[in-house]
Amino acid sequence: MKPLIGVTSDVDRNGGTLVHSRYIRAIRRAGGVPFVLPIGMDGIGEICSRLDGLLLIGGDDVDPFLYGEEPHQKLGKVIPGRDEMEIALVKGMIDQDKPVLGICRGHQLLNVAFGGTIYQDIYAQLSGNLLQHLQVTDLRFATHSVDIVPDSKLAQIAGTLEMRVNSLHHQAVKEVKSPLVVTAVAKDGVIEALESTAHRFVVGVQWHPEALVGGQELVTLKLFDRFIEAATD
Repeated sequence: MKPLIGVTSDVDRNGGTLVHSRYIRAIRRAGGVPFVLPIGMDGIGEICSRLDGLLLIGGDDVDPFLYGEEPHQKLGKVIPGRDEMEIALVKGMIDQDKPVLGICRGHQLLNVAFGGTIYQDIYAQLSGNLLQHLQVTDLRFATHSVDIVPDSKLAQIAGTLEMRVNSLHHQAVKEVKSPLVVTAVAKDGVIEALESTAHRFVVGVQWHPEALVGGQELVTLKLFDRFIEAATD
């Protein structure tokens, strides 16, 4: 039986549930059955007991209240109900050691769920010459490179220690708490990937592997293959 994968969601301008089709396609391509989770669902414990895996998708900013900060002037739109539900989902899944994959905002939310913090706006809060992390180029194409930590799960999946990725964010992971560890960074030091050392498969990536095409697709979509494999075990 194919694994059932919970997919978090955003809201459209009319307040309806919104999930980009590229997430659904990536899960189906890898052999999973996507199940969209609208914001505000009750019974998180029961939901987690029925899911085989959880995908945290991209979207708006994470509420800084969740990691003990006041809102920075560059903070974008937040949806507190979404944050609350997704953190509950993460905790419910990791308590059962079920696979979790976080993408972009989902990568940041995953870090917050484990007690970490994020930069509310990297261009206002980090010094130095930062790369273009909010790319103008179509998201289907990679625009900057990342260095991957040797012997990490990500390195095993990618089969390389350096690769190019796409980038569509202005927030980024800041402090990381155990059992999460950093597994990839951009050339400017921005954290690009995390994984848990205490769970079978808990991985977060700052880029959008589900959107890439061309040569990088063959590498980054392996994330979904391994994610679905873990959900099948």
